[in-house]
Amino acid sequence: MPTTRTIRFTTSKFDVSKERRNPVNPIAGESLLRWLQARARPRFEVSEPDAEDWGWYSSVVCNGRHYLLGASASDDEGSEREWVLQIIKQRTLGERLLGREKMAENDECASFFQRLLESEAAFKGIAVDEAQ
Repeated sequence: MPTTRTIRFTTSKFDVSKERRNPVNPIAGESLLRWLQARARPRFEVSEPDAEDWGWYSSVVCNGRHYLLGASASDDEGSEREWVLQIIKQRTLGERLLGREKMAENDECASFFQRLLESEAAFKGIAVDEAQ
């Protein structure tokens, strides 16, 4: 069973020039996390986006479990960019060692964010990968 759900799509919905500068690596992604943050309320509280060397991330707690939302966008200059959202279920060391609490196909948190993306008409070519 996977622990990460990765969703790829293309869109021209976000203007990455309005994002804060990523001080670690100039990769866009903040726009998607802010969009998700606004739509997740009041059901889930998504933390403020922060920069990382691979893009941007936020944390969310779903039913007492912690998840990391990772977002990045291609550096294409055109209006359509490829976006990637990773939903990672955080597990304790013991859970990882024993192979417990992996993300189920029907994981409520991952499914919620996937449905948000799938319901947005401006997002095209949505593809979902699940990885260990």
